Order: sequence, then C-alpha cells, then structure tokens
Amino acid sequence: MKILLWFILLVICWPLALAILFIYPLIWLVLLPFRILGFAVEGVFQFIRALFMLPARILAR
Repeated sequence: MKILLWFILLVICWPLALAILFIYPLIWLVLLPFRILGFAVEGVFQFIRALFMLPARILAR
C-alpha cells in the first residue's frame, strides 16, 4: 500500500516524492532506538506481571 501511495505522489509532485524517498530511511534510523526501548520496556512489564501471577498459578494447580 505504501508503494502505491508513493507512486501516486510521484505522479502528482515528484520532488516531494523523491525527498520522501531519501528522508524515510533517516527517519527510520532515528526512531530505531525508541523501538528497541519499547521492546525492553514491554519485556520488563511482562516479567513483573509473571512475578505477580506466579502465586495464582501455583495455587491453581
């Protein structure tokens, strides 16, 4: 879907489409640390949830 939108933008305004073509990888690199941080925070929350749910899982057996 993104490629189709990009081709439409290329037909309508090619300088903007070419600028997006070069800027998109830079934006992806800038946002990469935030994605990694999101995975780490999600893992910590899952670990804390598992710790709190452990007594309930043991009693359920």
